[in-house]
Amino acid sequence: MTGSIANRTAAPWHLWAVGLVTLLFNSMGIISYTTTRLGMLAQMGLTPSQIAFMESYPAWVSGFWALGVWGAFAGSVLLLLRSRFAVAAMGTALAGLLVTTIYHHVLIEVPADMQAPALDVSIWLVTLFLLFYARAMAARGVLR
Repeated sequence: MTGSIANRTAAPWHLWAVGLVTLLFNSMGIISYTTTRLGMLAQMGLTPSQIAFMESYPAWVSGFWALGVWGAFAGSVLLLLRSRFAVAAMGTALAGLLVTTIYHHVLIEVPADMQAPALDVSIWLVTLFLLFYARAMAARGVLR
C-alpha cells in the first residue's frame, strides 16, 4: 500500500450528502445561465420584458455570473471528488456572486417581477456554507 492511500482520511457520510445536495442546487444556476446565454428564456417561461432585462446584462456582469455559477458547480463536483481545489472553486463562486449581487442591488434597478429575495438569500447561504465546509474538510485532511 502506498503512503498516500494509507494516510488518507476516510470521507464522512455528510461529505456525500453535502456534495450531492449542493450539486443539485448549483445545477439550477447552470441551467439559468446556460438558457440565458443560449437565448432560450422564452422556452423557460419568461415574459418579453424579463427576457429584455436578462439580455441587457453587460458582458462583464455575465462574466462574473459565469464565475459564480460555474465556480459553485465545480466546487460541488470537486468536493465529491475529494479535491482540495473545491475551496478555490468556491472562492471563485463567492467572488462572482459578490459582484453580481452588487450589480443587482447597487448599480441597477431590478424589475419587481425579477426580484427573488428568498432565492438570493438561499444562494448566499449555500455558497458560504459550501466554502466553509470545503475549507473544514480540507483542514481535516478529507480533501486531497
